[in-house]
Amino acid sequence: MEVKIINKSHHQLPAYETIQSAGMDLRANLEEPITLQPMQRCLVPTGLFMALPAGYEAQVRPRSGLAIKKGITVLNSPGTIDADYRGEICVILINLSQEPFVINDGERIAQMVISNYEQVEWNQVVVLDDTVRGAGGFGHTGK
Repeated sequence: MEVKIINKSHHQLPAYETIQSAGMDLRANLEEPITLQPMQRCLVPTGLFMALPAGYEAQVRPRSGLAIKKGITVLNSPGTIDADYRGEICVILINLSQEPFVINDGERIAQMVISNYEQVEWNQVVVLDDTVRGAGGFGHTGK
């Protein structure tokens, strides 16, 4: 699939790191570093703008390495970039650690997965079909 993209940063375009990668790393596009204090959140620009085809979204997700090593995650995970959005791709990061974290220009801050979706048409009914599970949820199926 081809996606139109504008790169106003001086960093490389997001790319798949391995042949079977689902996500591409997004990099911070900063004029100066950002120090993210414990429990602080911020919006980090990437300098990227894109036009996804209809029926697709981009999901912005945390990088597992930043999460486990530094306690840095994407606050609204996964963040959704709709196909009709044309603004700059930015990432909402939060520091869940007990130490300040410095975000430098060019740092890989999140990953982006492109996924297709369908929109639904509601069919309002009075009763739903029965299943074995029924209304059980939140741990209902066991450990």
